[in-house]
Amino acid sequence: MGKRKKSSRKPAPARVKVPLDTSFTCLFCHHEKSVTVRIDRKEGVAQLVCRVCDQRYQSKVNHLTEPIDIYSEWIDAADEAQRAGESSTVRRHANSSQRPAPARAPSVDDSD
Repeated sequence: MGKRKKSSRKPAPARVKVPLDTSFTCLFCHHEKSVTVRIDRKEGVAQLVCRVCDQRYQSKVNHLTEPIDIYSEWIDAADEAQRAGESSTVRRHANSSQRPAPARAPSVDDSD
């Protein structure tokens, strides 16, 4: 058998919802709070812009997307672009160094 509820129990205090940041540090110019995120839920698009270096990023959004999500996507996209750039330069160097130099045809001079 369980205990009876207290008749004088007070309701728990409501939790305070801490708002998330909408301005962040830029990856490229490293200025604090220079990157702002604007979300247009009707259009389904979010825009991230740095006020200092004018770096821009645009992404699709849904009803659950927050500004920190767009900032995280931007970081991931920048890392992916950097990895793609590094791997393409490594491939070019590896391919060019592994190929033998083309044999030059001896020059034929008719001035004998």
